Order: sequence, then C-alpha cells, then structure tokens
Amino acid sequence: MGKSQKKRSMRRHNPMRVPDSHLPQGLASASETSSKTQAILPIIQKMEGTDAVERKWACVAVSNLIQNDPSTRRLLQGKNVVGALITRLTDSEEEVVIEAMGALRNLCIDGGYDICAEMYNKSILVPLRTFVPKLSTTLSQYLDGPKNAPENAQKLVYEFSDNVITVLWCLSETSNKALTAINEMKLAPFLMSFLAAREKIPLGPVTAAAQCLYVLTDDNYPAIADIRADGGYIACLMSLLNPQDNGTTPESADPRTVTLRVLASGILRNVAPIPPPSAASAIDIDKEIVLPQLQPVIASISLADASASVLQLIEQQASSAPDIEQLSLKNTPKSDHKSPAEIELERLEARLRTVQLALEILTGACATLPDPDPDDEDGDEDIANENDDDAPEMDTDMEMAVDDVAGDTPAQALPPLVAPLLALVQPTTLSFPPLAAPSPHPPTTSALSAIHLAALECLNNIFLALARGGGAAPECGRARRVGRRTGLGQERRQAMWEVAAGVLWGVASVCRGALDPEPAQMQALMALCDGAGADAQLRVKCIGALECLAMNPGAAFVDANARIAEYLLSMLPGAANAKRRRRGDGADAAGGGVADRHLRDEGAPYDGNFRAGGSLRGSRRASTA
Repeated sequence: MGKSQKKRSMRRHNPMRVPDSHLPQGLASASETSSKTQAILPIIQKMEGTDAVERKWACVAVSNLIQNDPSTRRLLQGKNVVGALITRLTDSEEEVVIEAMGALRNLCIDGGYDICAEMYNKSILVPLRTFVPKLSTTLSQYLDGPKNAPENAQKLVYEFSDNVITVLWCLSETSNKALTAINEMKLAPFLMSFLAAREKIPLGPVTAAAQCLYVLTDDNYPAIADIRADGGYIACLMSLLNPQDNGTTPESADPRTVTLRVLASGILRNVAPIPPPSAASAIDIDKEIVLPQLQPVIASISLADASASVLQLIEQQASSAPDIEQLSLKNTPKSDHKSPAEIELERLEARLRTVQLALEILTGACATLPDPDPDDEDGDEDIANENDDDAPEMDTDMEMAVDDVAGDTPAQALPPLVAPLLALVQPTTLSFPPLAAPSPHPPTTSALSAIHLAALECLNNIFLALARGGGAAPECGRARRVGRRTGLGQERRQAMWEVAAGVLWGVASVCRGALDPEPAQMQALMALCDGAGADAQLRVKCIGALECLAMNPGAAFVDANARIAEYLLSMLPGAANAKRRRRGDGADAAGGGVADRHLRDEGAPYDGNFRAGGSLRGSRRASTA
C-alpha cells in the first residue's frame, strides 16, 4: 500500500495554471483557434523596432494577449517571442526591460514547463544573474531610506523583483539542469532579504521569494545547506508562523499572509532537521509546526462556495484581453492591469492554490513510514492517460462508512485531519466539467481538481499510517468520490480514481471486518481493476480493498464474500477468464488475498464459500505458480 509523496519527478504542470496538453498541436491548429492571429506579426515587428515606446507597447501586448489563451501563446511562440523578449532584457530603455520581464513572467505561469525549458535553453539566466545583485543593492538602499534611493527604486523593488523571482521559481521546477544553474547563483541571501523586509514592502515579492525558497529547498541539498547554515534565516522563517507578526486578521487579511505561513512551514520541513544552536533544533517540525499551522488552512475554505463565487464573477467579467487595436502607444496600459472581477478571481485562485500547497506539505508529513513499493520511474513528463473506449464508466458513487475502532496509535495526531480532507474531496460543478463543455474558468478548474487529488493523497497516507500503526480509525461519515471517463486534458479524473483506490484500501485495512461491503463499491473496484488503463499498482490497490471488504464476518455478507472470492480466483493462473489472465500481475495479490485471509478465518460464516468454491486448491496453485 504505497504512500503518496511529492517528488521532483512528479511535478506540477506549472506553479499556477491549467495544463493545455489536450489542445491540438502545431501552428496551423493554433491559427485556427486564435482570434488574434492578425495581431501577432505587428507585435513582433514593434518589439524589434527602433522606437522604445513601441517596444514597450509590444511587451505589454504579449502580456495582455496570452492570459488564458494558449492558442495565441503558441502562435507567439512560433514567432520566437521568447527569444525576442529575452533580447529586450538588455534593452537600453529600462521601461522596456521591466515590461519584457513581466511578459516573460506571465509566459512562465501560463505556458508551464515547455516555455520555461525554452527560456533556459535561450540563456535567460545570463541577464537574470545581473539583475539579482542590482535588485539586492536597490532593496538595501530603499530600506535604508526611500527618499535617498534611486528614483525608480520602488518600481524595481515592488514589480521588477517580483517578476524576476517568479521566473527563477518557475525555472527551478523545470529541470535538473536549470536547478543546478540556479543553485550556482546562491539565491538564499537574496530571497531571505525579502522575507526579512516583509513589513516594509508589498507582499507580492515577499510571497514570490518564499515560493522560490520552498521549491529550492525541496530535496535540494545546496539550498538546504545554505538555509541551515544561518540561524538568522531559521529565526526569520519561525517568525513568519506568528499570525500577529504578519498582521493577519480572521476575515480581512491579505490571503498572501496565510500563504506565507504555509510556505514558511513547508520550508522549515524541507530543511529539517535543523542543527543547533538554533532553538528550532529541538522542535518536532511535523507535530509542532506543520500540523497545527496547516490544519486550520485546509479547514477554512468551502470549495462549493468558492466555485459559486467564481461563476458569479465570470458573469460580471468583461473580456479580459483588450482589443489590440485600442492599445494606445501613448497611454499603454500596464501589463498587470486587471478589472475588479479579474482581481477577485485571482484572489480566489490564490486562496485555492494555498490550500493545495498546504495539502502537499501535509501529504509529506503524513508519509511517516517507508514506502515498500518505491516508484521505479524517473521521468520528467507528466503522467498521461489515454482515453480508451474500453475504460469503465465510473459514474457510481463510492461511499464508505467508517466506524470507530478502539486502540492507540503513534499517528494519533492524524485522525483530526480526516474530516476537512473529506470535505475537500467532494467535487464541485467546476471541478470536472463534462468533456463536451470546457470549463468557463480553467484556472479555477485546475486548482479545484488539484485540491481534490491532493486531499485524496493525504488521506491515503493517513490511513496507511493508521493501518501500519494498528491505530484507531476516525469516524469519517460518508464520502463521495465521483469520476467519469477520462480524455486528453482530463487526466486528473483518472488520477483521482487511482489515488482513491489507495485510500479505499487504507480505510478498508484499518477497519478490516467492520465495513459493510456494498454492491456498488465492489462493482466500481472490479471495473477499475479490469479497466484497460489499469497498471499493476492500481490493480493491487483494488484487490487489496476488495480483500478487506470481503472480511466482514456478518452472516448477512456471505453473498458479497462469495462474489469477491469468485472474482479474485478468476485472476489466478488457470482461470477461465482469458482477459484477466493476460493481466497476470494481479494474480499474486489475488491468490495471496484469498489464501492469507481465508485460511486464518476458518470459523467465519463465509468459510463455506471458500471451501465450496475450491478456493483452497486455487490458492495453492497461485502460491506454487
């Protein structure tokens, strides 16, 4: 029963936005689906022109046109917009440099890993290396006395530094090559200076710096060592955990103050164990920081309310991308100009992403035991699931009622997390829209589906810890897991079922013999196990859950036990079902489940099923196969 854990080889698509792998590839397809095809060439021409005002206008136009518009972004990519913008980072006009940096930042966020890799390959780190010391000096001057700082100091500290740090953050998640190059820049002092100055500067660059540090310290020893080596850094991170220090109030606080506390918790967990003489060296980071800091965060949001608010804002929102012909060269709007509805949508998305981040950190904290089945894949690509016509339709609600089971457990801090996690598993109207009806707001859909998946992964680890620790199962009530047939761009539907199978196995293992097997549950697990896209790990999870469900000793469930036993036996060598025989990687689990459980329960009411069906002979064949 493998734990879920965030690993660098299983990266998020990008820090904030939705994957667009489902869209048709190629410039021809992009041209057909973009309404701004005619604007592309003038933008590139102006960006490379001799007029600084036009170059600035072109950079702003890129930022405005790519927002949630992958087709136009791909058209711009086809015209080498990335290379053109990187060239503008050495422009003689500072305003052009600032707007080019903003456009590159937006491309990173909306475009994800492909664009980040292109930026790295086109040497974006060369100008970024020159920006870091300049920004450090400007920040010091600004903090010493804003009146004595350069005239553009505020813009550099507030806006430009935010964009530079965000690009560094995105590049750090792109590849090991990019991460190694960024490690050589020794960014810890630069990034920590923004955290230390959080009371004097806006939260934008502060939060970006914390995000970058969180990524850099994720299983990356050079950055971890840099943070551990300075007690002042640890003290600064610890001070971020105090809500009063951040000016947080329950309802009116900037949501980024909560994000900062979540990130500080994650960074401290990444660098643990903290060496003496720091006072934090004696602290159990998971128990005393991560759980108490992050449990209120995941319990503080209603996904249904957030989804309803997004739908209301979409109705109010005017077109987010202005008409390119109406952009005046003299009155160029800022690249971050947004309507009130857009600002509120981004605030809601940021809050959802904070919850997602908290869940990722909690998932690691709940993975308290070694994984007996380490992943044997080390690819850099996201997992993709094909839309197979033979895949089962998963419209059946899977409902599990978990009763209290007495006992003490080393993982006794984990059960209180279950109730808020179950609430975060419940899909909303925006979480998994039908394949034929795209989401009205893809960023929200991406955030919601990521939260559901992360909550399931956290539940998986909790029940794994409880099952291995022989501990008490919390009373979960009834939780619904809803899924449908997957397709390109809808991979999280399949991922939800894959993780859910592990959760169900964990719950059933903790409550072995206490769960009432229901036909809908059994059918869903069997269909998932038999699905064309099911791999060995998924089948083992389904078989494990079925095995535990079959162990209810009640006389009323003898028929359910017989059905499960018949299904497991059909997977053994020599069984008549040729389809399942081809998937023999589940046979050992099936045979072991029948033999191990039933041979120890000869007095159970269902033992008659075991003997009448020839299970003993089948189990022995499996054990000698």
